[in-house]
This record gives sequence, C-alpha cells and structure tokens, in this order.
Amino acid sequence: MVWQDPYASLNPKWRVGRSVLEPMLLSGKRGAADKIFEEVGLDPRFIDRFPHQLSGGQRQRVAIGRALALKPPLVICDEPTAALDLSIRAQILNLLKDVQKANGCSFLYISHDLTTVRFLADRVAVMYLGRVVEEGPTEEIFQSPRHPYTAALLESAPSLDKLMQLPEPPIGEVPDPKTRFVGCRFEGRCPNAQDKCFSNDPDRSVDGPRSYFCHFPVKTS
Repeated sequence: MVWQDPYASLNPKWRVGRSVLEPMLLSGKRGAADKIFEEVGLDPRFIDRFPHQLSGGQRQRVAIGRALALKPPLVICDEPTAALDLSIRAQILNLLKDVQKANGCSFLYISHDLTTVRFLADRVAVMYLGRVVEEGPTEEIFQSPRHPYTAALLESAPSLDKLMQLPEPPIGEVPDPKTRFVGCRFEGRCPNAQDKCFSNDPDRSVDGPRSYFCHFPVKTS
C-alpha cells in the first residue's frame, strides 16, 4: 500500500532506511536498503535520515520503496500524488510507470485526478456512491463514456479547450450514502432517468471490452 500523505505514513521516529526494510523484517527476509533506494530514484546517502529531513517527493519515494520491497504482484496506491507539488507529481507518476515495467506488477490506483488516471491506467473503473458504474479500457472510457455519471465526471475535468468555463453541475443533490437504494443510485441526478430507473437497479451491460450499469446509457457517436 502507498498512502496519500507520505509524512503521515512513515514512522517519524525511524530512519527511512529502517522503514523500507520493515516488510522484509516482518517476513523473515533480508534485503539491502540502498538497492531499494536506487530502484525508486533515491540517493542511498538518505538512508540514515528521518522523514522530516526529506522533501515530500522524497518521502513518497521511500513509501513506494517500502511497498515494493517484497516485489508484490499488486500495489494499492491511494491518491499517492495528492499531497505533492505538480512538478513532483509528474516524477512520481513516471516512477510508478517505470517500476511497473521493471517489476511486472499491477497497480490499483485510486484517484479523483482524471489527468493522472488517464496517464497511468490501462483500465479504469468509475465509482459512484460505493459502486462501480462503468469499467473498461482507459481511452474508450475517456473518449466515449456510456454511463451518465462518467460523462458528467469527464465534463467537469479541466482542460485547455474549456479555459475560463465552468461546467453545468448535474441536477439534484448527492443522496445520503447510507440510503438503501431500490433503483439506480444516480437516478436523482441523471438527465436520462425514467420511471424504470427509480424502481429497478440496472444489471451489468457488456459492450466489447467494457461494461456499465445503466438502463439508458449515453449514446455513442
């Protein structure tokens, strides 16, 4: 796991070299911190430093090194760039891509930043109120969303062709997530909603390599 805030996820009383080796120690294995540091682009001379002596980007690299120490097949990244400056975000995203290519591992990347999702992900799952509403190859989702929530989400993302323009917000209000939904969870905010949406939860529809949960999906061009 790679957490959102690298400062909060590292023990402030431990030197970072000890932090990256903790998974190995708990698993009864041995490893070299300097090798792990080199894999994530950190100078081994930082091994004896404490988290507060590193920058945000350097701390996140330590956190990534710790997550990769045992060469796991899956790494979960929860908003790993949200606490970082823009220039540092790009470095961390490129690092994740390089690590994925070198180690052959998979990343489950959780984020609200659609730009980073598009850059990093091969496949995307869009969630609304705790449920996946659409899933498929990244470019297909971004180019032709089928679920109305996915379309609204993409419309709200900033881009160069929408400078100084604010998108129209979806109708209605976000419902209480504790609600026991009878029909579609998005029906109160969906421009395509009809009577069926209020009473029947949509089943999974499959369209080639992608799927979605919607009675009246967005029409593709």
